[in-house]
Amino acid sequence: MQSEPLLSLSGVSAYYGNLCAVRDIAFQARAGETIAIIGPNGAGKTSLLRAISGVMDRVRGTIRFDGADISRRSPQQRVGLGLAHVPEGRHIFTAMTVEENIRIGGFLRRDADRQASFDEALAMFPRLTERRHQLAGTLSGGEQQMLAMARALMARPKVLMLDEPSMGLAPLVVNEIYRQIRLLRQRGVTILLVEQNARLALENSDRALILATGTLRHEGLSTSVAHDRSLGSLLFGT
Repeated sequence: MQSEPLLSLSGVSAYYGNLCAVRDIAFQARAGETIAIIGPNGAGKTSLLRAISGVMDRVRGTIRFDGADISRRSPQQRVGLGLAHVPEGRHIFTAMTVEENIRIGGFLRRDADRQASFDEALAMFPRLTERRHQLAGTLSGGEQQMLAMARALMARPKVLMLDEPSMGLAPLVVNEIYRQIRLLRQRGVTILLVEQNARLALENSDRALILATGTLRHEGLSTSVAHDRSLGSLLFGT
C-alpha cells in the first residue's frame, strides 16, 4: 500500500439542519484498503458516508482525497475525482431500464471511456446483462443492489462507499454481492463498507471503525475487532 492515505478525514462533523449526526471524526484510508464502518443503529454510519460524498446539509472539518482538499467540492466534483457512493436503499430509477440506469453512472466520463466502463460493469454482474432492457423497478432486491453497484462502477472509482449492501437480501444473493466486493478489493479499489452485519463486514475488510452516538469509539484491525469481546456493547448498543 502507498505511504500517503488516499482519503483522510480530520475533525469532520456533519449536520442535518442543526442536528449533529457525526462529531469530530478522523481517520485515514489507504489505496486498496477495505474499511468496515460498524456500530448500532443510529450511530452515524450512513451520515458519515453522506458527509464524505458531499450530500449532508452542513459539514465542518477537512476531507482530503488523493492529495487534494475536497471539503468544499460539490458531490458531482467528488464523483469526477473518483469517489462513488452506493446509498442505503439503492436509489435506482425504477421507470428506466437497467441499461439506462447503468449508463447514467458514466455521465462525467469521456465518450470514449463510457462504453468500456459499461461493458466492465455488466461483466461483473452477468444477471444484469440478461435484464438490460428490463425496467429497473421490476428487478428483485438483489438485482437492484447489483444495479446500484454497477452504476457506481461506471465512474471507475478509486474509493467506493457501500451503505448496507446486504440489507434485506437472501443469503445466496448476499454471497454473490460479497463475491463482487472481494473482486473489487483484489483490483485495488478502496472500499468503505457500512454494514449492520458486523461479522460479515469484519470478514471482508482490513480495518474497522466502530461508531456510536455519532462519534468514532474504536479503530483497529478487523481480525482484532472480531475477537475482542469487550467491544460487544459498542457494536450492539448494549
